[in-house]
Amino acid sequence: MILFMEPEASVIVESGMDLSSEQMAELRELAGSRDVPADVALRARVVLWSGEGRRRKDIAELAGVAPLTVDRCKARYAERGLAGLEEKRRGGPRTQVPPPRKTRASTSISPPSGPRG
Repeated sequence: MILFMEPEASVIVESGMDLSSEQMAELRELAGSRDVPADVALRARVVLWSGEGRRRKDIAELAGVAPLTVDRCKARYAERGLAGLEEKRRGGPRTQVPPPRKTRASTSISPPSGPRG
């Protein structure tokens, strides 16, 4: 049986993350803050739970996310710290170009000349 995995799956961190007490405090503050978006707070909790030694499967269940999402959160934090917990900027909205205006032809049509019939 062959399993296909997404490229990010190669960054799986199975063991708990080794976090300093300062990092744990920063993550706790971020996870409990009402001033950050909920998704950022959730990612902070995921990393915090990993630092506490919880298993990947348990973290995924607690957070209500897929195990791959747990791996991504941990990898992004390991790579970029707190900045890695913020939402990645995706392509912005495309600028809307208004459709060309249709102009009404104001030419008058004159009846055909000559006899009808």
